[in-house]
Amino acid sequence: MYKIPAFLLFICLSINCFSQTAVIDSQTKHPVSYATISFGNGQGVFADDEGTFMFTKKIYPDIDSLFVSALGFKDLHISSENLPDTLHLVPYIDKLDEVVVRAKLDRKYKEESMEPYLDDDYYKCWLPTIESEIAVYFKNPDDKLKKLTEVHFPIALESKDWEKRHKSNAEKKPFSTLFKVNVYQNNNGFPGKPLTYQNMVFRVTEKHGDAFTLDVSGQDIYIPESGLFISLQVLGYTDKVGKLLPNKKYKEIKSRGQTVKIPTNFRPLLPFTNEIPENNTFIKRVFLNRNQWIQFKKGNVDDSSLIKAGLNNYGMGITFNVYKDE
Repeated sequence: MYKIPAFLLFICLSINCFSQTAVIDSQTKHPVSYATISFGNGQGVFADDEGTFMFTKKIYPDIDSLFVSALGFKDLHISSENLPDTLHLVPYIDKLDEVVVRAKLDRKYKEESMEPYLDDDYYKCWLPTIESEIAVYFKNPDDKLKKLTEVHFPIALESKDWEKRHKSNAEKKPFSTLFKVNVYQNNNGFPGKPLTYQNMVFRVTEKHGDAFTLDVSGQDIYIPESGLFISLQVLGYTDKVGKLLPNKKYKEIKSRGQTVKIPTNFRPLLPFTNEIPENNTFIKRVFLNRNQWIQFKKGNVDDSSLIKAGLNNYGMGITFNVYKDE
């Protein structure tokens, strides 16, 4: 049976006592799913699929402003005092117009794949936190037209019994986590503008094995000549039916009269590899450093145990259709 951690259960049981705010499209009045709500101090939360999030001064007494953002919408800066029940985001029409729309192709194609790199070693894994987004660059090897159809995300599971962690039949720790996927253009070697404004999310549990395959064939994403970036971002834990739970990005631990904030690590773990010679992985802290991307390599991220071990890439894989010339 799936078990919700005690601190999350407490939050869920108390949710009716707290204030919920909805984020909606100012024109269509539809919910803005999975909007980012940043507090401007390195903290933040995400709205759920219905565009709602929980905020109260009891939980965040030192927050006086909220910065609300979502792909395809103008950012909203609002005071946390007397926060309204509904926030209206204005669509960014100019950005939406930049997305290239192609007709359905009725041409022969060959399916090709770049396989993911799998590993189940705890010490070779990235521990996802709510503020981190990881993007992997995939180059386009030639000028043939290519459509992205699947993305393969390596994951590592943990055994309930640490002593049995290397046994494939060992019982795994239960979890249910929601991830969000973004696809970006290549902007001079860094993730640039989105190639799609559609929300792509998936839920992964301990039952999904060594990798999760996401079908993106319906998104009509064509690989540009300069390649593309695909990113993965943890939104938080869910209930057993996939509904995003209120998640805090840190745990507060009192030590010697002081409160220490420890980032909350979410499962599953993301295995990194040393089998890719290039530095194809980029990271950013969504609520920190002005949301800027940095390349995951020595000199940029010197405090990482993964970098020190030579594990410089998240081993994501893709499948795509290569269309034959007309």
